[in-house]
Amino acid sequence: MDEASLARLGAGKYLLVTSYRKNGTPVATPVWVVRDGDVLGVWTAADSWKVKRVRRRADVLVGPCDVRGNPTGDQIPATAEIGDAATAGRYRGLIARKYGIVGRLTLFGSRLRRGLDGTVGITITLTP
Repeated sequence: MDEASLARLGAGKYLLVTSYRKNGTPVATPVWVVRDGDVLGVWTAADSWKVKRVRRRADVLVGPCDVRGNPTGDQIPATAEIGDAATAGRYRGLIARKYGIVGRLTLFGSRLRRGLDGTVGITITLTP
């Protein structure tokens, strides 16, 4: 794993995660990202299409992007894994810390709309 890539992607505001449909078509989605030790963490709705795609196929591409999902750097291969409730809770805390008031308001709105079980954490490990 490249420590410089991990640090750069983890410090960025948005991460472009490209997952794959059943037919192999790539789908790129911009998400908030946090660094969690040697991995990157993403928090999202449990019923989102990206979660369904990751459950079916764990290999993804990740790279920096802007809020609209326009790439701002090269994408690199990685592996994504849907975490348990503790992982989602840890990522919620990291997001609240990194994204400040906007992050806290987003987390609060999500908790009102979906409850704590309505979101999951996705752990992304960069491929060496």
